[in-house]
Amino acid sequence: MSTSRSGSGSFHVKDGCPTTRKACGAAAVGPDTAHISNAPFLQDGVAEGDIVRFMTAADGTCWATERVEASGNCTIRVLPIPDGPLGRSAHAVHERLAPLGLGGETFSDELPLVAFTVPVTADLPAVKAILVHGETEGWWAFETGCVTDAWTAA
Repeated sequence: MSTSRSGSGSFHVKDGCPTTRKACGAAAVGPDTAHISNAPFLQDGVAEGDIVRFMTAADGTCWATERVEASGNCTIRVLPIPDGPLGRSAHAVHERLAPLGLGGETFSDELPLVAFTVPVTADLPAVKAILVHGETEGWWAFETGCVTDAWTAA
């Protein structure tokens, strides 16, 4: 996708993953830096609100190459267990995590992976507790994509 350096658009994270080109929404904040504006689905080490440095490929695709400034937010990814109590319902996953202030996006109907932004202000022990509870109950599997020292300590 061609993206104007002065506007907003789609930025991809160079992560070596050949199976996807799922983009992060971003807005340019400088000639080679951008503000990530959504929870990254398949990229580790980046969270919504981070500032990244990017390069523009010959085809106009912008690739994030490094994080310049951390937002303090975390990224977690949750995949509902198809034969579990929630079925393949990304909506049910959202319903359980939204009360904790988490917002997220679903990858697709075929792959109901939900990428959530855990805001720096979130109750991290409560978020971790519901994630572990849901995994124990067979609701979902989860992984962390980007965490902070506060997340690790919680």
